[in-house]
Amino acid sequence: MNTNIGAVVIGTNYGVLAHVRALRNAGFDVLALVGRDTQKAAVRAKALGVPHGLGNLDEALTLPGVNVVSVTTPPHTHAEITLAAIAAGKHVLCEKPFALNLAQARELLSAAERSGVVHFMGNEYRFGTTQESLRRVVASGAIGDPTKAIIIRHRPSLTDPTTELPPWWESAADGGGWLGALGSHIIDQVRSTVGEFEAVSALLETLAPRRAMTADDTYTVQFRLVGGCTGILHSSCAIPGPTIATTKISGTGGVAWLEGDSVMIDVGHGPHEVPDPEDLPQLPPDPPPVEFWPAYAKGTGWHISGLDLALFTRLYERMRAQILGTPSDQDPPAPTFADGAACQSVLDAARTSAKRGGQWVEVEPV
Repeated sequence: MNTNIGAVVIGTNYGVLAHVRALRNAGFDVLALVGRDTQKAAVRAKALGVPHGLGNLDEALTLPGVNVVSVTTPPHTHAEITLAAIAAGKHVLCEKPFALNLAQARELLSAAERSGVVHFMGNEYRFGTTQESLRRVVASGAIGDPTKAIIIRHRPSLTDPTTELPPWWESAADGGGWLGALGSHIIDQVRSTVGEFEAVSALLETLAPRRAMTADDTYTVQFRLVGGCTGILHSSCAIPGPTIATTKISGTGGVAWLEGDSVMIDVGHGPHEVPDPEDLPQLPPDPPPVEFWPAYAKGTGWHISGLDLALFTRLYERMRAQILGTPSDQDPPAPTFADGAACQSVLDAARTSAKRGGQWVEVEPV
């Protein structure tokens, strides 16, 4: 069996920070880096030892040995690139947020399923030690049936109005904003840990003093899941003060929560710590080289901690095993385009609700 799998990374910012390194760690042969700026792609490809730095997607798709395409570009470009990769018969990993709307997400999912290619989403946090440990606690029934969930995140990244951002990130029309950037990860965590969304009531706000910004930087989403669990998702990258991270899931038989890098549980006998899964140990961060940091990272700290490298490596290892048809762990469940479309449905419902003043909106099944 030929186990050499060639990959192309589309996107010269986050693709360079995380995906090129993770693909190599997982055993892929990165053959090309593609970007809108051909010179930038060529320079970065050379620095990374990638054979080709290109400005043309079609050229990359026809390179000998290319089997996989990693789409790490802004969300408004995902559909065109992903459909071209699928049409060329390539397996695809697409970053989140998946698409601009549910109709587009359904089109991508349908195309991937018809073609038979392996399709993964960039929801790398599924492979994080604490998130997966919490999922396993809930799945085991240790806290009974989930009844309440709360996930709060505050990260004061945009309190300085001079912080540089990519133009698309500030644009609601281009899929920018905090709900898509972080909220899609949190929605995926709720879906994979607790259950599917049934309805949401949302408030989206833009608090940062940035004149050009039309996208949100703060969200508050009440939700009801199909199984009856209710809760709230709240996060902001524009409220001053300390970083806050809270995750708590209550059930009919107890409660589980995150406390730093630990999962805690109390089923009526006092809180105790859940041991980390042996198959997903916590690994130290591995930051990308400083010369590759985009301008926005220097002001926000986004994408440069190196905490995501091990998680993306695990995700790509699972993808590689599926492509080769070799045995692999089944936990956590791999994030696919079906998950991307389901998340997009929640994002659409939240945005519709916000436009209607927080009215409850049902989440469309994919």
